[in-house]
Amino acid sequence: MQIQVKCNCGDGKCPEWAIIELQGVVESQLAISDQINGLEIGHLCCSSLSSSSQLSYIFTVGYHELSGTKVQLKKPLLVLKKKAAVDAAGPEFPASSATELEVIGIIRQKILFKTRPKALISRAQAKKLS
Repeated sequence: MQIQVKCNCGDGKCPEWAIIELQGVVESQLAISDQINGLEIGHLCCSSLSSSSQLSYIFTVGYHELSGTKVQLKKPLLVLKKKAAVDAAGPEFPASSATELEVIGIIRQKILFKTRPKALISRAQAKKLS
């Protein structure tokens, strides 16, 4: 079976994507487990270290803060979207043996969080006595 891969972005103009690699499991609450599409799970910040030109990344999830770095992948990955191939007979009879994939992005780097998260605990405010 032949699979055709098409790139409509032009030579070297595919959108750049990145992978976020975490150690462990990100779990949602049972009440919202079926509604996680578009759900914000955290806040990602990028900052430059003053001693070097390397960027540092901070990912805050709830009361946990993770710090990571950007790592180049040994081999780039393609992000593909499957398109239904149309036979010469027309669109109402899709081809059974032909598949077409469209390149929608390329991944050359990942943000790696390999250390344990730091707990963000704020000091409890003391009650004022009147």
